[in-house]
Amino acid sequence: CADHQRYRDHSRAYGACRYGHQLVLMPTRLKKHRKERGGIHCGNGRIGKHRKHESGRGNAGGQHMHRIAFDKYHPGYFGKVGMRHFHYKKNPYHMPTVNIDQLWNMIGADQRKEYMKKTDGTVPLLDVTQFGFFKVLGKGKIPKQPIAVKAKFFSKQAEEKIKLAGGACLLTA
Repeated sequence: CADHQRYRDHSRAYGACRYGHQLVLMPTRLKKHRKERGGIHCGNGRIGKHRKHESGRGNAGGQHMHRIAFDKYHPGYFGKVGMRHFHYKKNPYHMPTVNIDQLWNMIGADQRKEYMKKTDGTVPLLDVTQFGFFKVLGKGKIPKQPIAVKAKFFSKQAEEKIKLAGGACLLTA
């Protein structure tokens, strides 16, 4: 749009401002700078002076002239912490987790009712790796209905709660 182009071109040079979708140019005769033309410093002071980047650009001087501000508002910005891990591979650390309060949701309500009716001691077998989880964690409560859970890892709390409900924890490779 030509209006946008004009806005971009005039914004810095002539003090343009946007009003809705219209471009409004302030007339030069009304600008503050016209009144200041006779005074040497144009409102920017004699001591401080109007320079471009007096204290450096960006984060310059964080360890020098701006050290107090960096230490006060950004502690720990500089320096290193910990050890380096060369050739970090994500696969050995990949461990999606699921809490025990979600286990029965994976089996389903209708199947749970079906196993409730059975009196021969059969329990549902749930392999959480088929749902993309490797480790079972112990957050939440589990119903007092036995369930056999297959997973690569179990937390201590999860194992206790599953066994308390009469279930079993089966480890898979």
